Amino acid sequence: MDYKEHIAIVEDWPKEGVQFKDITPLMDNGPAFKAAVDEIVEYAKDKEIDIVVGPEARGFIVGCPVSYALEIGFAPVRKEGKLPRETIKVDYGLEYGKDVLTIHKDAIKQGQRVLIVDDLLATGGTIEATIDLVEQLGGEVAGCAFLIELTYLDGRSKLDGHDVLTLMQY
Repeated sequence: MDYKEHIAIVEDWPKEGVQFKDITPLMDNGPAFKAAVDEIVEYAKDKEIDIVVGPEARGFIVGCPVSYALEIGFAPVRKEGKLPRETIKVDYGLEYGKDVLTIHKDAIKQGQRVLIVDDLLATGGTIEATIDLVEQLGGEVAGCAFLIELTYLDGRSKLDGHDVLTLMQY
């Protein structure tokens, strides 16, 4: 399936010069969204995944149906102050400063095989921080799956050594 047919390109959003890749048309189309999720599930099947991890917010949108289909759990990665129990955190760089991501301290068990799922691989900073959190808890990142990769931002280079699936590239 050509998933790009279901992505809206929004010019100059959220700021001038940016071409935002809007996944909501893909989500609005049940068969297309199901096909995308199914493709990620197929990718994960031979990796013996124990848990899916997704950064907020669109990582939840894609990661939850993947974990459901695999009949395994889902662990959210959120910005600091959003998770209610004891967390670990990691600082990571953004183009305009720094941010902090957190995960519950008990979300990943030692040796668990983890699939990280998000909508977009851009600069790689969020996923690099998510990998750091998983590894701090003793998890093994068995793969990373994305709907979209912005190849011109070279985020894949921050995931060196990790298996990566992207359904669309721009």
